[in-house]
Amino acid sequence: MPRLPFRGRTTDRPLPDVPVDEESRAHVAGAASAAAAEVAAPPVVAPDLTAAAFFDVDNTMMMGASLFWFARGLAARKYFTTRDMAGFVWQQAKFRIGGNEGSADDVHTIRENALAFVAGREVSEIVQAGEEIYDELMADRIWAGTRALAQQHLDNGQRVWLVTATPVELASIIAQRLGLTGALGTVAEVIDGRYTGRLVGELMHGPAKAEAVLALAEREGLELERCTAYSDSANDLPMLSLCGTAVAVNPDTELRSIARSRGWTVRDFRTGRKAAKYGLPALGAAALSGAAVGGAIALRRRDNDRTALLPTTRKLAAGSLKGGRSSLFR
Repeated sequence: MPRLPFRGRTTDRPLPDVPVDEESRAHVAGAASAAAAEVAAPPVVAPDLTAAAFFDVDNTMMMGASLFWFARGLAARKYFTTRDMAGFVWQQAKFRIGGNEGSADDVHTIRENALAFVAGREVSEIVQAGEEIYDELMADRIWAGTRALAQQHLDNGQRVWLVTATPVELASIIAQRLGLTGALGTVAEVIDGRYTGRLVGELMHGPAKAEAVLALAEREGLELERCTAYSDSANDLPMLSLCGTAVAVNPDTELRSIARSRGWTVRDFRTGRKAAKYGLPALGAAALSGAAVGGAIALRRRDNDRTALLPTTRKLAAGSLKGGRSSLFR
């Protein structure tokens, strides 16, 4: 039977652009179908504006002490020497790890010298260094399990803040890198874009964390009974007790006991060596970080041209929270 031409086709050979074998034709068909498909916009998570989550950083979100890695990175950049890091180790260890703030003189010394090592430095310089140090030394030390917990809140439309004794600039960098809402951290005094080496109020530690969460909740219209707090340390009991839900993450011995007695959820992402390396001993890392941030560099502290702090910590906190960013970024 003679072949009939197909729409003017004058040859029995296949058209040049049409694949011969079945697998190739299927590939072309699939690509064409995908190209022609109408793709709807991804679903938008409905915001839950009255609920939020608050995460401690050291040993909760990150393995070890963030301030230790920050100090190590700054030391590598010749901001200070290893010898500089020795003077206030014991005071910082008592203050940050043991929960024992020591004498009034100890606390005063720690507070007054907390950021002396950046005195006179421009804020923009420290922020840039912090971004580099996070990428170099911290990014690989984020607990995947804790990060997943934070993402669950984000997926539910809730905002997520870090709450830490780490300087607010570094805390904000960590939050930004993790895609979180923001951070509450220790605020340093800044005049004309440069650090004075003094703190605004106190270190973001213990009761100060609860005060920061309270101030933020008031500003943002959060219902604290609908909020969740996460920490590894009994030092954070004020913040944990403030929220409707408390979760102990990689808890120290005291917090684990308290969590069990109160029926709080316990999540431990440490196993074997990791637990030994990162759980007990924030003493080693935090002692070193305390030395760096706690004034071991007091030898270089500037005592002249001191400027009075603003009247109250609450007033300063409200100002620094305005617009969702610390006043140090001005």
